[in-house]
Amino acid sequence: MIVTTLRNSLPRPAVRLTRCRLCARSRRSFSSSNSALHPTAPISALTPPILGSLTGELDKLAPRFEIRANQICVIKTPSEFYSALKDRILKAERRIFLSTLYIGKTEHELIDILREALRRQPKLKVSILSDALRGTRETPNPSCASLLVPLISEFGADRVEIRMYHTPNLKGLKKKIVPQRLNEGWGLQHMKLYGIDDEIIMSGANLSTDYFTNRQDRYHIFSCPNLTGYFAGIHHAMSSISYNVLPGPKEQGGYALEWPESNPAPIPTEEPKEFQIAATSLLAPLIRPKLTPTKSPSSTPKTVVYPLAQFTPLLYPQDTSTEHPALSSVLRLLSSDAFADSRWVFTAGYFNIHTQLKKLLLASKSVEGIVVTAAPEANGFYGSKGVSGMLPAAYTLMARRFLDDVIKVGKGDKILLKEWRRGTIGKDPDAWTYHAKGVWISLPNEDDPSITLIGSSNYTKRSYSLDLEIDALVVTEDEGLKKALGEEVAWLQDNARTVTMQDFERTERRVSLKVKLALWIVKAIGGQL
Repeated sequence: MIVTTLRNSLPRPAVRLTRCRLCARSRRSFSSSNSALHPTAPISALTPPILGSLTGELDKLAPRFEIRANQICVIKTPSEFYSALKDRILKAERRIFLSTLYIGKTEHELIDILREALRRQPKLKVSILSDALRGTRETPNPSCASLLVPLISEFGADRVEIRMYHTPNLKGLKKKIVPQRLNEGWGLQHMKLYGIDDEIIMSGANLSTDYFTNRQDRYHIFSCPNLTGYFAGIHHAMSSISYNVLPGPKEQGGYALEWPESNPAPIPTEEPKEFQIAATSLLAPLIRPKLTPTKSPSSTPKTVVYPLAQFTPLLYPQDTSTEHPALSSVLRLLSSDAFADSRWVFTAGYFNIHTQLKKLLLASKSVEGIVVTAAPEANGFYGSKGVSGMLPAAYTLMARRFLDDVIKVGKGDKILLKEWRRGTIGKDPDAWTYHAKGVWISLPNEDDPSITLIGSSNYTKRSYSLDLEIDALVVTEDEGLKKALGEEVAWLQDNARTVTMQDFERTERRVSLKVKLALWIVKAIGGQL
């Protein structure tokens, strides 16, 4: 095996959904009251050919899982997410697998809960996958890696596995000169998979205090053994081509990284092309459609889930990622006459939408489209020191450009841009940040969405070229689930306000030349926001 220290090498029906007690109960309309551009249409019978055409196309792109609607629970707040996670960990019997960008370096309660679960169940195994750049950034000070490694010392490597993925895109001279606070711009392990036994929580949230308290995200709990098993396979495959974290010298953070000889790929920073080839042989078969879809007990499934993966930096020579093609297929439907009376909502906390996706949204014939993003004061980087402090202004610039494009295509009366804000981070003690990302589509003449996409992707060029992303696309005819999705998209707009070009022209919203230059430099040397 190859052992390396991190400091030197890693300078980041109508069925009520009652299964989950945390599911929201309040009834909301699909569009919030201050945003509806048109009167809400009455609910009418679903038109099966519309969804049938979509699922027929998706069946050719990704694995298909037919499930019951009451196997999906939509929860609302960061605290509910944390409670659901802790509760399930403590009850775990066989396996816990957590894929995340990082675990906060002070999340001692979460580690204690994992420790308690391991003590309760001698057969329980825990596997955690995070990102090497983000997870070791603070070395030799406390970091994600130093927080986790005591679990290995206490319970052994046969029961606890800690892995850290390193992008093949950051290597050589570039790796040496790019500052640690910026090196994440060349690619991260960005998947969010929180699996416990036969359940999985899909989210865009990482595992740190702000995501448990005051950073709004999305959270769907899938209680389906087959689907959870599928995502476990993705998690373990990615872990097998990542660094292994082991106890190490205290002066180097208390841990070391090794590249086990059992890994089916070489070290990504030393042999990036060979690493990609090996990763492709491992991952490409997992994200292809199954020859025989996993079916539900019902002969006429009302809910289908498609796992979507974006593994662009690993797939060579052909990128067979599924998220971007699948989302493009979904959004392309919006420009068809059959969807002329549809409605859609798109949200991303860090708004830098991929050019192709933006074109598809602008081409939609829907009667209403809403884009929700974080106001600068609700951006997680607001008030940060150094270069990262420029990011809220950078995302503001991109939002302004999007709204300008909306106006240019003559759809200012059909597509709204909204900014989410709940106080000002760094100034108001009760302020929140906004990190939600997703898409919801309501079919013609229907109140609530039949289609939603949830997961880790921010839908940016970086998401589709540098990061590892995983999502779940849900297509349903079930009235109970549609209602839950309608409630979700409505409460996410409770703190959102429509913005106009006049808002962007205010003095405090103007973007400096310094920010524009910084954006240009990052892109010029191969990074992305």
